[in-house]
This record gives sequence, structure tokens and C-alpha cells, in this order.
Amino acid sequence: QVQLTESGGGLVQAGGSLRLSCAASGSIFRINAMGWYRQAPGKQRELVARITSGGSTNYADSVKGRFTISRVNARKTVYLQMDSLKPEDTAVYYCNVESRYDYWGQGTQVTVSS
Repeated sequence: QVQLTESGGGLVQAGGSLRLSCAASGSIFRINAMGWYRQAPGKQRELVARITSGGSTNYADSVKGRFTISRVNARKTVYLQMDSLKPEDTAVYYCNVESRYDYWGQGTQVTVSS
């Protein structure tokens, strides 16, 4: 059974920083990519950042220059460093693992106050 354990969400003032972590456990044959998505109330889930096993990254335009995604392949762990946070970054953030199947974390709340 595959499990994704997320941590690092919380409440922060605008301009502040948070670091999200997601560790995958269980039997995953090969991870192709790991990423973070977010969903704000009344909106669709959207990609925030994604990193492949080779280290290639892509970001949503709204977070470029402020967020940094990284991963440790051997630990099946992905991180999202979020700096210069804005109130519009408020959402539930979900970890995603792409392998033969897609796996999702339970979500962690990020709230940015103005």
C-alpha cells in the first residue's frame, strides 16, 4: 500500500515563508515525477510545481520566482519551499506522485493572511 505523508502547512503572514514536505512510502516501482497541486475554495485543483526523476522542473506562472521544488530520490521525498507568500496562495496543497499509477496525499492547509 502506498502512502504519501505531507507536512509543513500552516498559517503565515503575507511575505512569509513555509516549506512543505511529502514522503512516499510503500511499494512504488518507479517514480517518474513528483509534484504539488493546490485547490482553493470554489476553484479547480491546479498544478503548482512538478519535478521529474531527472530533475526537470516546471512551475505555475503565479509562483515562478517565489516557490522552489526539490526532491531526494533515494528518500522518495519532495519539498516545496514557498517564499514571499501572498494571500492568493491560500489553498489546500496536495502532494502527487506519478508512477505506473498516480498517488495523492491527503492535503495540507496553507493560509496566508494579509
